[in-house]
Amino acid sequence: MNVEKLLDLIDKTPTPWHAVANVAEILTQKGFSRLQAVDSSVYGAGNWFTERNGSALIAFRIPAEMDKKTVSIRLSAAHGDSPCFRLKPNPNKGSGRLNTERYGGGILSTWMDVPLALAGRVTVRTAKGLETKLIHTANPVAVMPHVAIHLNRDINTNQTLNPATDLVPLFSDGSATAEQVIAREVGAEAADVVGWDLSLVPHGRGFTFGSEGEFISSPRLDDLECVYTCLQGFLQAEAPKNVISVFALFDNEEVGSLSFAGAAGTFLKDVLARILPEEELRQGALARSFFVSADNAHALHPNHPELSDADNAPKMNGGVVIKYNAMQKYVSDGFSWSVFGEICRRADVPVQYYANRSDKPGGSTLGNLSEAQVPMRGVDIGAAQLAMHSARETAGSRDVDYLTRAMTAFYSADFSLSEDGLNWN
Repeated sequence: MNVEKLLDLIDKTPTPWHAVANVAEILTQKGFSRLQAVDSSVYGAGNWFTERNGSALIAFRIPAEMDKKTVSIRLSAAHGDSPCFRLKPNPNKGSGRLNTERYGGGILSTWMDVPLALAGRVTVRTAKGLETKLIHTANPVAVMPHVAIHLNRDINTNQTLNPATDLVPLFSDGSATAEQVIAREVGAEAADVVGWDLSLVPHGRGFTFGSEGEFISSPRLDDLECVYTCLQGFLQAEAPKNVISVFALFDNEEVGSLSFAGAAGTFLKDVLARILPEEELRQGALARSFFVSADNAHALHPNHPELSDADNAPKMNGGVVIKYNAMQKYVSDGFSWSVFGEICRRADVPVQYYANRSDKPGGSTLGNLSEAQVPMRGVDIGAAQLAMHSARETAGSRDVDYLTRAMTAFYSADFSLSEDGLNWN
């Protein structure tokens, strides 16, 4: 059931703006109230969420009574953006093609000959001013066609793709412009479409495969799988007394998080300052708090096991992955991975570990960038997956349940942290 719900969420979440809209709808249905991002008042007891730029969201539960000497924060964070191709301000390239630019570090070859939908945020001029609307075309609107093998005999042995020439989407035979199609989607005149944050994204719902449906194939598993499982854990858990539960959904992780909607921005810091407005109280609470940075990990590739560290190579359907990097690309250290590992053990959730092969630098994620703004103990986790940043990625079906159970246990676990370690209450 979790797998199908995950695939439903991914299918209707092509962009970070849709991620926020869909998560906000779920939160509202669960009794959370929206706060205006511009509101500078102190947040009181209750279940709340707030947004920034329409592409980042933070939800939180504030208990009715808080002991200032022992209050702590239980936080998880994931990101809603994925590699794609963004539409430029002047989008018509000629010969019925679209002018786009890469967003993030995608595997370029996987985007060729794939049906692509158009999705994102559009700014429209109205009688009252400017209004933003979300679109996601029901049908594909473009394809990036390969050159035939007859015209490039080296295509299978020596292919290098240039985004400015090879990855230019075919969109029209000249009968329509991009602006006309966008206008049709938002129900406006083309002249009133004045701006957009639009992406070409793989069209089509994800699916399970394998002899017993044990695998998932879908766009955007990185990182919507973690968005879904962290949110489910946040909503399903019953928080311990005197704990502030927080779920953060950031944007722009795939391009470094250096934006006001990204993890390196001040969004989380600003929200926590309104939950705990007293500096001394906030710093004391952070020292007792714990942060789970959730972003998928590289699974052992069955065709290329030599690319992994032989002793730290997680497998799909093997359980939650705890990620470690000596260069601090991940926030996990020996103590924090022990804390999360114990939470999983008590919840009967299997744990495995990921570390890069020592001659491969690997990637990074949002954990250490968030902690530069809001310092607290933390761990990086995720599900093991293949083909990260492909137009369609692969993961294990059973890991969706493992991650959900782990995050529910994390938000429910009754423990306290000190400089000396962890105590179960």
